[in-house]
Amino acid sequence: MKIHTGEKPFSCNVCEYKCIQKSNLQTHMKIHTGEKPFSCNICEYKCIYKCTLQRHMKIHTGEKPFSCNICEYKCINKSNLQKHMKTHTGEKPFSCNICEYKCIYKFTLQTHMKIHTGEKPFSCNICEYKCIQKSKLQTHMKIHTREKPFSCNICDYKCIRKYTLQAHIQLHSGEKPFSCNICEYKSSRKGNLQSHMKIHAGERPFLCNICKFRSITKCQLKTHLKIHTGEKPYSCHICEFRCKRKSSLKSHMKIHTREKHT
Repeated sequence: MKIHTGEKPFSCNVCEYKCIQKSNLQTHMKIHTGEKPFSCNICEYKCIYKCTLQRHMKIHTGEKPFSCNICEYKCINKSNLQKHMKTHTGEKPFSCNICEYKCIYKFTLQTHMKIHTGEKPFSCNICEYKCIQKSKLQTHMKIHTREKPFSCNICDYKCIRKYTLQAHIQLHSGEKPFSCNICEYKSSRKGNLQSHMKIHAGERPFLCNICKFRSITKCQLKTHLKIHTGEKPYSCHICEFRCKRKSSLKSHMKIHTREKHT
């Protein structure tokens, strides 16, 4: 009857949690004590609830009992399927109270809010890189380890990120799915199109702190700053030629290629 009356006689002495049954309170207290009595016999995973362990075991068995009736998506949890269905309905229940950003998942909104607060809790222990997400830091660390797990099956190209490989593959196929609605510009990458649109808008958000130079993209500004620093990071392995731009080095290498054929 306590369900109908709303009575919750058992309360936690650490936080504001209240419940109907004593057993529920005993389970809840494990959150505060850090006790995790249920453990996986395959990996080191431990948890508070038996049902959570049962869900975890599906990772090892590969079982995905919940499937989308629109696409091929399958998952372990019913809650994950419910969240996935929002990608088809276009529903975005979580919205930012500062800008117009909306998203499907609460944790995605929490990550987005760090853009406004400037919080970057994940930092590299080798260089000064900081970021909002742990996954971005993990990707960044591959720069230092020189790990490039994604490779092209047509040429020798390798890269750190999956989406970078997908964009590279389009170079072989000639596919340019992103097109400008003002001119005939097309590109294989969405980011390139976004940068291109700034040309039409007249937007040059990146400003040099030494001269009056402004640029459309951050990488253009980085290249420009080498004029002031005199930095020439790209060097020829055949002669003493050095330059500021990778494209300039590629053009230079053609000189040596022509020399071989003459």
